[in-house]
Amino acid sequence: MKKERNTKETNIKVEVNIDGTGLVNIRTGYPFIDHLVSTFGKHSMTDINLEAKSNDKISHHLIEDVAITIGQAINNALSDRTKISRFGYATIPMDESLAISSIDLVKRQYSKLNLGLARKEVEGVSKEDLEHFIESLLQNINGCIHVYVEYGDNDHHKIEAAMKAFAVAFRMAAKIDPKQTDIPSTKGVM
Repeated sequence: MKKERNTKETNIKVEVNIDGTGLVNIRTGYPFIDHLVSTFGKHSMTDINLEAKSNDKISHHLIEDVAITIGQAINNALSDRTKISRFGYATIPMDESLAISSIDLVKRQYSKLNLGLARKEVEGVSKEDLEHFIESLLQNINGCIHVYVEYGDNDHHKIEAAMKAFAVAFRMAAKIDPKQTDIPSTKGVM
């Protein structure tokens, strides 16, 4: 699924395959954002190709628009969500950190995020931009998604564990359920 976002601030082009093998090609100019997107792709088995250009050289705008565009592409790839498992969950450790994610891919936008970050910056990206990046990604997938860091000492490990938990839960929720013949909802629509 291809998606573009062109504004006065940024130009973003992304292509995602949620039935992929986890191949990611991304260069945003922010190595830690690239790392987080690569982590999501690898552990959700989503192929992601992304081109990102900043027009105004403001990091917040590029980081936000990358997340929005990936989230919208994933939402579009899920289509009407026929035959998916719908629900997913994961508890993932990363050294001293532990993160939990639960997902319902119902088309109701709600997200709850708690990364428990202590520092103002992680790997050259501000805490508020990292939190906003993940919030924007979750919101644009258009589901009910919770991501919570239970504990940890290292902020890099906390956010990476959170991204892995989210990715594994997403992979579980988005996979085709061989027993499911229609939209997985008693309403008949998502």
